[in-house]
Amino acid sequence: MTDAYPRAFYLRASNLSFSWPDGTPVFDRLSCGFGPQRSGLVGPNGSGKSTLMRLLAGQLKPTAGQIETHGVVAYLPQHLPLSGDASVADVLGIRARLDAVQAIAAGRTEPELFETVGDDWDIEERTHADLARLGLNDIALRRRVDSFSGGEIVALGIAAQLLRRPDLLLLDEPSNNLDRASRQHLYRLIETWRGGLIVVSHDRELLECMDQIAEIGPSVLRVYGGGFSVYQAAVEAENQAAEQDVRNLRQQVKREQRQQQQAHERAERRAGNAGRSLASAGLPRIVAGNRKRGAQVSAGKSADVHSARVEAARQRLSQARRGLREATELDLSLPATRVPADRLLFSGKRLQVSHGGRALFADAGVDLAIRGPERIAILGANGAGKSSLLRVIAGERAPDGGEIHRGTGRIASLSQRLDALDPSASVAANFAACTPQLPPLERANLLARWLFRGDRTQLPVGELSGGERLRISLACVLHAEPAPQLLLLDEPTNNLDLSTIEDLEAALRAYQGALLVVSHDERFIEAIGITRRLRLAQGRLREVH
Repeated sequence: MTDAYPRAFYLRASNLSFSWPDGTPVFDRLSCGFGPQRSGLVGPNGSGKSTLMRLLAGQLKPTAGQIETHGVVAYLPQHLPLSGDASVADVLGIRARLDAVQAIAAGRTEPELFETVGDDWDIEERTHADLARLGLNDIALRRRVDSFSGGEIVALGIAAQLLRRPDLLLLDEPSNNLDRASRQHLYRLIETWRGGLIVVSHDRELLECMDQIAEIGPSVLRVYGGGFSVYQAAVEAENQAAEQDVRNLRQQVKREQRQQQQAHERAERRAGNAGRSLASAGLPRIVAGNRKRGAQVSAGKSADVHSARVEAARQRLSQARRGLREATELDLSLPATRVPADRLLFSGKRLQVSHGGRALFADAGVDLAIRGPERIAILGANGAGKSSLLRVIAGERAPDGGEIHRGTGRIASLSQRLDALDPSASVAANFAACTPQLPPLERANLLARWLFRGDRTQLPVGELSGGERLRISLACVLHAEPAPQLLLLDEPTNNLDLSTIEDLEAALRAYQGALLVVSHDERFIEAIGITRRLRLAQGRLREVH
């Protein structure tokens, strides 16, 4: 993408407000601006990242405020609305120009053909060059997209936007569904992009390529210069400073309260001493009354001053607390999931799986043994058969060939869709259904450790955020009786926000059984302490050293 035009351009939003038709607000007077930087847009699920991208792309109209652009803006949504019978040329938006070039090459001379081509006589060559940058070499432009993997379709979507020669490129979760090789192509593409770029992503490796990170809120976009690690360090420093401010202001409130109490006690002593002095001085009653009232007024003014100082300190403390980021670190210990080092949990020999009449693995099949608390990552391109292998291990489908032996320990699988729970039942009810062996008080304590407390335990699962659904799903899987000794996870970080990924990593670090995970997220794999890496390629499963 080094041939992108470095033209002067910008995109600005001023006092942007947006609400859904039912009145639910998303933004309130949000202002932001983007130029030729590569910007990563982050925030919790539901914070409005995708909505902001659609507003900036002109697909939604703001309730109030305005958006000003100078330059060509191209937008890739998170979910591509593609028809199965569309061709590559249709997806890329070049079919009419390709047909016109071919017609002219065949000798036709209608003026409308030349108008369709315009200056794009090299459209086919340029298209193949853009596809190659994304790892799609030698792709036939007439090929139907229903023969492509999800990752290939995302790459096609990006290529379609590149062909527009945009000044500003908007990408919403572009690395979702991409395998490791496709992600590397995307990273290289982004690193060489010379125009403006806004990327919504939870992919920390991709976010590390950014020039700045923009964190979204209801009425403010906070921008941090540098990639993701710089953003993390800045946020941590801000939170430490906010925590210190809270500690200092707590002490200030206590000091002001002590001084208020001491002033009140001094005033009472002075009032008592003054009353006795006036009585013994033999002053006329009217003079003594005036002096007593003066003392009371003076004491009242002093009390008002101290009350105001206490209230001001409390308000500063409240403001400082709002600056703190909510701590969401899970407090977990899962000794029941511990597995002896020599225990065989699963063994498969010469396993074979067929899909659409085609064998996914080589003629000899694949062999896999899982013992003790191993943590195994299965790597490989999309379509290699990783998910099918996990389903065989979980017992969700029988193999089409080979032998299987399962140990006595329970094997649990966490669905990528998080659809195993009853969405209409509450968090507490779902957890109770999965853990009938536990007394109610122990269940409540466990839910609190999974960050479900008070009213949150009574919310229907269907109303939870994606991160909350992940937490309660994991809690149900890990605390069910018997505790799982082998846990299977298929692309668990897809569609999770950054804080939820950290929650998941904390939970899996506390898990003491064996773990088998399919993931293209290298940072996630490192964070959960993988001990073995296996690559599934060309129908064979091999150790990666």
